[in-house]
Amino acid sequence: MSGFLGPVAPDGRIPPYQQTKVAAFLISAHGALARQFAFMLPARLDAAWQTELNAQFYRETEIVSLLLRATSWVLDPSLGYMLASWESAWLPAPVEGIADPRLAQMIHLAALAHAVHAGIRPAALLPLEANAQDPFVMALHRIEFESGRLLQAQILFLKGTDLAPHRDAVSAALAQRHAGVRKLWRELLESIGIGAPPA
Repeated sequence: MSGFLGPVAPDGRIPPYQQTKVAAFLISAHGALARQFAFMLPARLDAAWQTELNAQFYRETEIVSLLLRATSWVLDPSLGYMLASWESAWLPAPVEGIADPRLAQMIHLAALAHAVHAGIRPAALLPLEANAQDPFVMALHRIEFESGRLLQAQILFLKGTDLAPHRDAVSAALAQRHAGVRKLWRELLESIGIGAPPA
């Protein structure tokens, strides 16, 4: 197994079947985040931290929109089953020790977003010979750049003083989400002939 996408075409493009599976996974994950951010957004912003929710919602939506347009799609019958397992994995999970359902949902969402943004590094899969001007290649670089920015907001929330009394519950939720996202990402990469992604 290779550690990178490819082999690339003579023009430096990533094979369409790999583009399709990687993009489908990323759209599923970032689409789930966008939907959940939209659900958490109030009709009117009453607190400063809610402005960050609004920004994250639009950035996740932008990632999905970018991938839909930048990917060279091909028919892949195996995606039906994979999509079902991915979508069920993103569903809200209870957070042990948190009685307030809205706070528990915020912790779940921040933990999922942290796991997606920190655990999935799609641009690291690009070989040196990939065409830097290809829309899909540029999209993966853009997603990784945005993930770094979005990750900072998740860290500030999860390490904030408001959650200090719930540190153990937050740590457990983070560990669970990271393990789940890593497992799904690893299975996807293996399905397109890629071993452990490069560090």
